[in-house]
Amino acid sequence: MECEVRDVRHAHHSADFKNKLKARLGRIEGQVRGINRMVQEDVYCDDILNQIAAVQSALKSVGKMLLEAHVQSCVVEQIQEGKTEVVKELMRTVSKLMK
Repeated sequence: MECEVRDVRHAHHSADFKNKLKARLGRIEGQVRGINRMVQEDVYCDDILNQIAAVQSALKSVGKMLLEAHVQSCVVEQIQEGKTEVVKELMRTVSKLMK
């Protein structure tokens, strides 16, 4: 039986950028835990919905931050290497983010 070997790709972001992403994601994780506690404690639905909206906004912000870095580094590098299929990949990703 053969094992499929997948091409693993890696990003090349600075430690500072990764730390910023990790910090933002950590705050979002805390917000989600807070929402879970609110549900367990029967907090008023509107208050929970407002917290959910805040988490969604925070995730979109992280997504935009990462998308910008992705375009400026990964996408540019691949296009310079002649790998123009990255444009289709990028458009699929942007489409998912816009849903």
